[in-house]
Amino acid sequence: MIVCAPVTPDGNIDPRWGRADWVAIADVEDKKIKTWREVEVSWSRLHDEGTEGSHHARVVKFLKENGIDAVVVNHMGDGMTRMLKTMEIPVHLGASGDARIAVQTVV
Repeated sequence: MIVCAPVTPDGNIDPRWGRADWVAIADVEDKKIKTWREVEVSWSRLHDEGTEGSHHARVVKFLKENGIDAVVVNHMGDGMTRMLKTMEIPVHLGASGDARIAVQTVV
């Protein structure tokens, strides 16, 4: 399963999803991380460039391009939550602390 989570420079879950600067993409199997890759997305800067819909489209494109099966986050706005539900991408809310542990724990 390919999981995406917003991450801070020190490896923790970033409490911001739509305004995250970096996200991790992890391939998780049997609660073990097979691969872990961190990608700079700059969503904090891009969030206010254009409409909310254009930002959501940017996130959708990223998730599709990276084959994301699930998202692990601390918090997510209602609009983004609805969008991911429509895409049938499960969202695991309430994550905090070490991002690798959070990803392994919920998937």
